[in-house]
Amino acid sequence: MTKIGLISDTHSYLDDAVFKHFENCDEIWHAGDFGSIEVADKLAGFKPLKGVYGNIDGNGIRQTYPEHLRFRCENVDVWMTHIGGYPDRYSAYVKPEIYTKPPQLFISGHSHILKVIYDKKISCLHLNPGAAGKQGWQKVRTMMRFAIDDDKIKDLQVIELGGK
Repeated sequence: MTKIGLISDTHSYLDDAVFKHFENCDEIWHAGDFGSIEVADKLAGFKPLKGVYGNIDGNGIRQTYPEHLRFRCENVDVWMTHIGGYPDRYSAYVKPEIYTKPPQLFISGHSHILKVIYDKKISCLHLNPGAAGKQGWQKVRTMMRFAIDDDKIKDLQVIELGGK
């Protein structure tokens, strides 16, 4: 079983509570808009980090993290990208592949809106952890924690970090 901490849209701000909430995680996944390489380095120094760059990220992040990351975690096919949309409203960049080669778990950020939606059409769970940073219009900063056990995604928890 792999325990994952999922975070996005930190926009150069990393709350100390992230480390407490992710202390029992095996990996941290960041769905883009790190904001600074320092945020990525702090997370990577704490736990193994997988991430994608977001639209606000500069060259330092873009040279280290890809725009799209497709990988297997245990027996789950995962696709993570920053601007991916969500079921019935996937972005134009994602749409051709998601309908022809759907992952089991699709993760995006960007909207600052926490979402957990199961797309029945393609048998895919969509997660957006919301925004953990202080930039943006969200009222509450959020992130997620969950586990992947063989081919099952389970124990999903939404973590609220408080207001901006």
